[in-house]
Order: sequence, then C-alpha cells, then structure tokens
Amino acid sequence: MPGMDRISPLAAAARSPIDLAEARLRWLDRRQEVLARNISNADTPNYRARDLTPFAAHLARAGAADGLARTDPRHLASSGATAGTRPDPAAEVSPDGNAVSLDEQALKVADTDTAHALAMGLHRRWMGMFRTALGRNG
Repeated sequence: MPGMDRISPLAAAARSPIDLAEARLRWLDRRQEVLARNISNADTPNYRARDLTPFAAHLARAGAADGLARTDPRHLASSGATAGTRPDPAAEVSPDGNAVSLDEQALKVADTDTAHALAMGLHRRWMGMFRTALGRNG
C-alpha cells in the first residue's frame, strides 16, 4: 500500500512484539485487499486469482536477510527475494478462462479475518501489560 512503512517483519520483531503484530496486521490488510479483488473479478474472463506470499515466508526471508550474519564463508548467502503477490494455483478454470473459486476465496477471507482478530487481541493484551506496568489500568 502506498505510504506504508516498509519495515521488515523480523526487524520489527527484534524491536518489540507490538511492532511484529503491526507488521502482521499490515500484511493481513493487504491480503484482504487482494482477496477482495479476486472476488470482485469472479466473472471477469481470463482473470487469475492472486494471493500474497505467506507471512511466515516473509519472516524467513527477513531472518535470512536481516537477522543472520555470515560468520563463516561456508555459510549460505541470503536470496534477498522480495515479497508480493503471486498467482494462486487454480484447481479449475471455467470455459471463459476465469480461475477464481468463490468457495476458496471465502475460506481465505475467513482465515484472514481470524488471523486479524488474533493479532489484534495480542496487540491489545501487550498494550494492556504496558498500561498495567505504568500504573494506568483504565
């Protein structure tokens, strides 16, 4: 999304769990946009569904690129790959070439919504611990 802070998820995690939760929330928001675009194009001829690279893959790439140092020349170097959308493999393609399965997209939207609720809950609890530590229980 334009204007978003482009911080690597692992660098965010190194700073605090709040930053990691915020990076996860940004990823989930972006995924909802991609899934909504897929659903809105369910009747568009030759449209192929897309999805984001899994968040765990972002963490793995960020760990290889940002968090792990090569302390020996025999260590493998980071690939430095960037994250983004990728084609979603379709099980079926309609006669007009459309490869969007509304059932699959609905399941992905529900999964993303559940993950969003979990990330928000963790963010709220972490902030609650800070408020408690500061003596601000209200």
